[in-house]
Amino acid sequence: MSGFRITKPYTMPKEDVRSAAQELAESLAREHGVRSRWEGDKVRIKGAGVDGVMSFHDGLIDISVKLGLLTSMFEGSIRNEVQSFLDEHVT
Repeated sequence: MSGFRITKPYTMPKEDVRSAAQELAESLAREHGVRSRWEGDKVRIKGAGVDGVMSFHDGLIDISVKLGLLTSMFEGSIRNEVQSFLDEHVT
């Protein structure tokens, strides 16, 4: 099983970070068919061949994603999509 981890510091209000995280989860649901479930300041993302956690605390967003065998072929594009979203929406 492959995967990736992305961390990004933020200085924006926590409510704005949560909104951006929700928007990212919805985008991943539309594009990749994953489901999300919130647990406090953490959202779990799960779908066919994708299992991940996105949390934000102490000025840092932390995203960890595990990919199944078939999904791992798209690791680069999924990672780039998540990184681009963070770069555009989180400050």
